[in-house]
Formats: sequence, C-alpha cells, structure tokens
Amino acid sequence: MPDALDGFDRKILQLVQRDCHMKAELIAEAVGLSASAVQRRLKRMRTDKIITAEIAVVDRKAIGRPMTFVAGLEIERENYSALAKFRAWADKQDEIQQAYYVTGSTDIILIISAEDVEAYDAISASIMMHHPQIRRINTNVVLNVLKLGLFLPVESEVPGD
Repeated sequence: MPDALDGFDRKILQLVQRDCHMKAELIAEAVGLSASAVQRRLKRMRTDKIITAEIAVVDRKAIGRPMTFVAGLEIERENYSALAKFRAWADKQDEIQQAYYVTGSTDIILIISAEDVEAYDAISASIMMHHPQIRRINTNVVLNVLKLGLFLPVESEVPGD
C-alpha cells in the first residue's frame, strides 16, 4: 500500500499525525490542495487502512496510572503455538499497551501501564497463570519517560515518485 502514497498523501500524513483534528482547510493550505481533495485523500487512506486509528493520548499520571513497565517474556522452546494464544489474550488486557514479538534473549516485549508495583505484580501473575508456557518475565521499571509517541516519519519525496 505505501506505493499508493504520493507526495501530497505523505505531506497530509505528516500533519494529521501531529493533530488528527486539523481542519481540511488548514491541511489544504499547507500542502497546496483544495479542502475537498484533502478530505477525499483522508477518506481513502482511512479506507485503505493507511490511517489505522485516530486516538486521544491521555496523561498517565492524570488518570492514576503513573507507572510504566517494560517486560521481556521468554517462551519455552518448541512451544511457539503459545504465541497466537498469548496475542489473543493480551489484546483483551488494557494494561498491556504494546506487545512485540522480537529476536534476542526474550521472545515478547510488553509495555505495561499500572497504578503501582503491586498492580504490575498482579498483571505479571495473571500472565504466568494464563500462559504456563511463559518461562520467565524480566521486568524493567521506567523511571522517566524521555520520549513517548507513535509518530512515523513520512518522507515527502520517495525515490521513484
């Protein structure tokens, strides 16, 4: 699908990633299109799942979930069927903010939000209870968030455009 993006689409994506409520008229002015053309392009990118969600980013401290944990899970070898089961389960756990299947010393990396260490302990106990094939959880406590975001750089010009 990235081949379907032209320079205008890329410029639009740069802007809406920073502010998904930006008015089409302002985007149009910034990229050199009409507001209706911007609206059509946004609709197409949503339909094509290039834009997969438009969300509100909530301050963790303001809602009483100030702690973030980075957990590395090790799966028992020769038991990778557990991955699909874990993915389905993790998708229903709102405390698990992000989950990545990775290479290296751990198999899955989780970003978990919790009120405190006791709440995190309950989450990790639940992981181990529901997934006995998880051999170990190695946890890092986030002391300070240096950067938090989901912004993806979208080059205005791509070779071949």
